[in-house]
Amino acid sequence: MTRKPNLRLLPAVCDVSVTDACNAACDFCGFARDKRAGQKRHWIDRDALARGLPSLSRRGIKYFGIQGGEPLLHPAVDRIIADAAEIGMRVALVTNGWLLPNKIDAIADAGLRTLTVSLDSANVVTHEKNRGLSGLTARIQQGLERASKYPIFRIASITVSRLLEFEGLPETLSRLGFQAVTFSYPRAEPFGSSSLAYGYKSTLVNFSAVELIEILDSIERLKAAFPVLNPSAGLQEIRRHLRGEPENFACVGGYKYFYIDWNLNVWRCEAWHEPLGSLLEFDRFADQRDRCTACTMSCYRDTSVLMHAGIAARDAASHLRHGAPLKALSTLFSKNVAVSLGAILEEAQVWGPLAGIRMPRHANAGSGSGAGRNGSKP
Repeated sequence: MTRKPNLRLLPAVCDVSVTDACNAACDFCGFARDKRAGQKRHWIDRDALARGLPSLSRRGIKYFGIQGGEPLLHPAVDRIIADAAEIGMRVALVTNGWLLPNKIDAIADAGLRTLTVSLDSANVVTHEKNRGLSGLTARIQQGLERASKYPIFRIASITVSRLLEFEGLPETLSRLGFQAVTFSYPRAEPFGSSSLAYGYKSTLVNFSAVELIEILDSIERLKAAFPVLNPSAGLQEIRRHLRGEPENFACVGGYKYFYIDWNLNVWRCEAWHEPLGSLLEFDRFADQRDRCTACTMSCYRDTSVLMHAGIAARDAASHLRHGAPLKALSTLFSKNVAVSLGAILEEAQVWGPLAGIRMPRHANAGSGSGAGRNGSKP
């Protein structure tokens, strides 16, 4: 059944993998060039994607993330950015940075607003060795310096691995030209979707729960030295997951967050085992709201914390319309809504200064009390 259009005050997110090709050789990633030698590479059809963008817009998607593989390998990546920007989406892109010096002007002019570059270690020699790209650091620094001339936020994305060194990290991030950092949590098991962003058989992402909790604590402490976009409430959710405790925030994947692959298949998330269908059928997909907490993918889990208050407000309004005022009140006035609002305020503390906006200080910023920071979808 085709969905009826309605007013969507809470913006949604969609990440699109425009190719499964990559020029790097990361040990902990299935997209790595050496792991897929001889295999066919795929490239999203720019024209077909453009025809599907209006259906994304009707679903309330305002944040459009472009990823890969390595998205800058796609010959039409600048036009893909322009297609999304022209209909009012805020476009982000994740890259390893090798092609940035050659591509940054074109993608900036096309409408890119958030640039995320992968970094594996505070030690740039270690980073380049894992990526299999000698001279990569200089190309990242050059690309970020050029990006600073445009209204583009510059974010480092660090996958938690055994290469991660917290000592010296703020200095490396600042020297390279990053404005903030976000952390992705390690995954060894293959996804159910077409995504290959996992570290199957890699010893670099093989951690015990105790080790990961210690790393989460280090990420929390890093906030005092450098802007970290993972909200404290999100870090706490992952701690609960690792301890096997009940989690407070259901994932918004399939409701307010979607994943599209290079074949134009739409998935509720990268971890899910079956697609919802083709992009051409996007208007027909029902909202998925089954309180999934199965994975620890930071992009979905952190966003779920930040969106919780807005979703609760919408649900409360729906309860009122259906004559259930007590249910509306209990939905809206809950501890989780308060924690979500704290995370939103903490995000504003990070993004405000980056955007040149003076923000009032928040007493609980970074305290771990439930207020957190996140800006992966500014």
